[in-house]
Amino acid sequence: MVLLESNVAVSKIFDAIGLGGMDIAIPLILLFLVTVALIVIVVLQSKRQAALVYRLECFMQGEEAASLEDQIGRLATDVLRLKRESKAYANDIDLLFAKHENAIQKVGLIKYDAFSEMGGKMSFCLALLDERNDGIVLNSVHSTTACYSYIKRIREGISDTQLSPEESAAIRKAVEESGGNV
Repeated sequence: MVLLESNVAVSKIFDAIGLGGMDIAIPLILLFLVTVALIVIVVLQSKRQAALVYRLECFMQGEEAASLEDQIGRLATDVLRLKRESKAYANDIDLLFAKHENAIQKVGLIKYDAFSEMGGKMSFCLALLDERNDGIVLNSVHSTTACYSYIKRIREGISDTQLSPEESAAIRKAVEESGGNV
């Protein structure tokens, strides 16, 4: 009788939620399957946790059994030191670039025969330019009786005075070999 009364009570609960005709074995089987699935998930998660704990313990030991906190502290100190040094190096580099800006960086040399009776291309034009294409062009003209040298100032690749074709070629060569434009 007690068993029947408990079945009746279960049946009333199922009736109240709209499942009065359902056999009680079905929910029990579903609960059993869910429990087995949860046990499998717990076992798998326990294995993963054990692997992570092992890796963490290995990582925490590190060199000479130092703790992770000590390692991170040393790394943070190293990073700060490197940042300071990097700023100092950046300032030094800026200073070097500023000094180097006016240094001769581009050289163009053209050899030519100034006179038809003179062979061996003894005359030459030498362009010496800085980063902004400022500088000089030196023209040395050799003849059988004398040697004459001329120098012209160059600003941004242009001269205030008329340039010979050889002088223009020397400037163009200096600029083009450095990868720039006249």
